[in-house]
Amino acid sequence: MSKVLVKIRSSREPTEEQKSKLLPFLNERYGEEIVFEYIRDRKLVGGFTMEVGNDFYDYSREARLEQLTRKWEQTVKKASFSDDLIPLLREDLDNWVPKTLAEQIGIVDTVGDGIATVTGLKEAEYGEILIFEGGVRGMVQNLSREGLGCVLFGDDSSVTEGSRVRRTGRASGVPVSEKMLGRVVDALGYAIDVGDEIKPEKYMPIEAQAPGILERQSVHEPMETGLLCIDSMFPIGRGQRELIIGDRQTGKTAVAMDTILNQKGKNVVCIYVAIGQKASSVAQLARSLKDKGAMDYTIIVCASASESAPMQYIAPYSGCAIGEYFMNKGRHVLRVYDDLSKHAVAYRALSLLLERSPGREAYPGDVFYLHSRLLERSACLSDKNGGGSMTALPIVETQAGDVSAYIPTNIISITDGQIFLESSLFFSGQRPAVNVGLSVSRVGGAAQTKAMKKAAGSLRLELAQYREMEVFTQFSSDLDDATQRQIAYGQGLMRLLRQERYSPISHHGQVVILVTAMAKGFVGVPLDDIPEVAKGLCEYFEHRAPHICSRLDVEGDMDERMKSDIIRIAEEYLADHRESEDADS
Repeated sequence: MSKVLVKIRSSREPTEEQKSKLLPFLNERYGEEIVFEYIRDRKLVGGFTMEVGNDFYDYSREARLEQLTRKWEQTVKKASFSDDLIPLLREDLDNWVPKTLAEQIGIVDTVGDGIATVTGLKEAEYGEILIFEGGVRGMVQNLSREGLGCVLFGDDSSVTEGSRVRRTGRASGVPVSEKMLGRVVDALGYAIDVGDEIKPEKYMPIEAQAPGILERQSVHEPMETGLLCIDSMFPIGRGQRELIIGDRQTGKTAVAMDTILNQKGKNVVCIYVAIGQKASSVAQLARSLKDKGAMDYTIIVCASASESAPMQYIAPYSGCAIGEYFMNKGRHVLRVYDDLSKHAVAYRALSLLLERSPGREAYPGDVFYLHSRLLERSACLSDKNGGGSMTALPIVETQAGDVSAYIPTNIISITDGQIFLESSLFFSGQRPAVNVGLSVSRVGGAAQTKAMKKAAGSLRLELAQYREMEVFTQFSSDLDDATQRQIAYGQGLMRLLRQERYSPISHHGQVVILVTAMAKGFVGVPLDDIPEVAKGLCEYFEHRAPHICSRLDVEGDMDERMKSDIIRIAEEYLADHRESEDADS
């Protein structure tokens, strides 16, 4: 019979009598030939630990206290409000007998670049959290005959070859709480801004199954962005996944920021996930949100460019888990992932370090599943399941407008539409630089109010006709009157859709502007004056006809009589504006 080595760690060497008390337990579990090895550890005062192969028994004072604490926590949860807790806790203490539980331990084989390979943990599962010496946590990402591939979270300087690793038996999770609102947290859910420590109310799994069909209902409520060009032509609904795509520096983050600002007072929780960005950029964004009063309902999850690839990899999943906490409470959530291009690059780095086979553009074969299992968790839950919703606005960066690249096409096929921002439009001053031809919302009118549908009418068709005519006539100098009027009308619509940053327009303001524009009310107004005139028109309606604004916001509908009233009041305002312009000239 082979000998079984038992390593005992304690501050004092065990006596022969103490060893003889351990022998029956060890013989029953491991065999007859037991050999003891003593290792002095002065930190283990009032207890000991025991290693047998890959099994680890912790009978230290800290482990026993932890067992007692868990038992007390269970007692507190089971107790009712009328129970006196002190006698119950004292009874637990009197009857408590510490349990000797075996934990599996492994050994670090190699470590570097945020990746560790571990041997000895044969029963570990994919996605399980491991605890390394020094308190560093890691997550199992590779399972093979040779050992485990594990990604490390945090500073891995304390993890060395030959150090011990312990299983937790738990999947990766993130602490969540209502106190997170208004805070900046890291990818593990811990506060990194100036403020008190956030006490978690519960832990949500980072990887979770998306709600099933029976748990959902169709998208039927608008998630208004406050941007006229998007809400009128490419509406986003609560529970939808709408991709924001475009080249670098074309206003992608600005669209997401305006959408967050527009949720003020609408009981929507906004979660902005910054992946691979400069920490200074995230700090500036947080400051802007705070100045605009939007941080009260916003959580920023930051995995900056200085963070390791594992932290950037789990950041969007952590943001999604935090969002699910609020969605399950029946609230509406808006998540922004800025951006998934950097997320895919971080995952590619992880995969190559884990020695997975590279495929197209060196991305692993499961990079599609990487984003699909993230975005599929967006949902509009049924009333039976609380009626909450979670909307996703993933951002993807293209190179030279190439929407047919690998990662963009993957995410386009997962989402319910895309808002394509074009560089040429952006540099010509058309901001937001939304390309009407390539942008689409597959939810469509289901995410619009009836008033918005009636007001927008044929806006997209009018713009498409204008752009075709503009291209056709750009080399022609002799145009007939009808063509000139059509081009002037189209130019006015394009100028109307320009909108400054951080200035979302209310629902009633958008309806009023669109009704006036489609009735050709802005024809004759100088192009440079159109944005200011449209802003003044909204203010005029709020003072002159507050009943129309209120009805548009509350009922979300508009009949022919109201439409006629809007056109009539708009004509009054525009006439007054022309008279004042003439008087000034």
